[in-house]
Amino acid sequence: MNPRIALYVGGLLGPFGAGIVAAMLPELAADYQVTPGLAATSTTTYLLPFALVMLVSGNLGERWGSTRTIRAAYIGYAVVALLGALAPWFWLFQLTRALQGVANAFTTPLLLAKIAAGAPRQRLGRAMGAYGAMQAIGQTTAPLVGGLAAETAWQLAFLGVAVVAAALAVSPLPPDTAAQRRPPALRDAWTPVVLLSGAVAAIAWMCSAGLPFLVAFRLDDAFALSPGARGLALTAYGIAGALAARLTGSAVDRFGVRTTLITGVLVNAIAVAAVGTLDRLPVVVLAWAAAGVCGQLILVAVHSTVLGGTGGGGAISVVTAWRFLGMSAAPAVFTGLYHQGAALGFGVAGLLLALLIPVVSIWWPRPRPATG
Repeated sequence: MNPRIALYVGGLLGPFGAGIVAAMLPELAADYQVTPGLAATSTTTYLLPFALVMLVSGNLGERWGSTRTIRAAYIGYAVVALLGALAPWFWLFQLTRALQGVANAFTTPLLLAKIAAGAPRQRLGRAMGAYGAMQAIGQTTAPLVGGLAAETAWQLAFLGVAVVAAALAVSPLPPDTAAQRRPPALRDAWTPVVLLSGAVAAIAWMCSAGLPFLVAFRLDDAFALSPGARGLALTAYGIAGALAARLTGSAVDRFGVRTTLITGVLVNAIAVAAVGTLDRLPVVVLAWAAAGVCGQLILVAVHSTVLGGTGGGGAISVVTAWRFLGMSAAPAVFTGLYHQGAALGFGVAGLLLALLIPVVSIWWPRPRPATG
């Protein structure tokens, strides 16, 4: 495999591992004899350690050597995914989920930094869009694989995760650049732009990419779909995002991150709110797909803002940490609201997204559109 291609393929692992339980929650609850609400925390158990460790993992990984750290993290990920498939108790399954998150924290920011280091500035948006497409594919295939596996044995999905991680561990990677070999200071990543980007990413991901579990509940309650059908419907978010990734990257390069970000947040707010109010399955799936396209707009804009400046692995690590902290908070924030009413749960998510628009309009940096 080409080393550059291996970087993009690595983008699959994070969303794949996080989202693989979304369509199998009822089956997990039945096998481990826990409530569906407790089973849903398996998403948070993955994302919370992932996000917390990522506050420092980018800096630490660059100190230890990016390539070496990525390979070690892939190996660790494969081992704990295999243990998750074999875990006889729910607490042990949850522990393996947490360790998967920790391992993934040492791949995502370093992969992004390597991609940005090898991309011309005028094509950075396209590079970020391509990486976002791979993440969208991971997010797309995870519920589908998980749902189909749950039709027979959900453990098969975790065996698949272990195989993917093991294959990535032996794939070639580009060598570390001179900048990546310089030991960075942890404080260098905590700039105003990084903090603003992280805050916006946290809310955006909590209210959009963090909602597959809520959409799965909606599909079960309103349309009584089987696990496989739920997983298939949930793929609309990732498929739409992957198909639109090239266009979203080009939009950032042409119109600038600020305009692209505002557009993505506005349309995403409308699409997410619609999922909780529409009562026709095809229209609900279409709205979820629209949210996936907007998620890509937001992701590429945020990544281009941070990596287009002086930020490296440490900076993107901090932003990604906040992004997934927001995502990990989604079950706690929206499950109770949803049980009071589907429109309320999804409506609050849409409202929070809409409130980002004035924040971005006033405080977001105004980069020059790239030319060439």
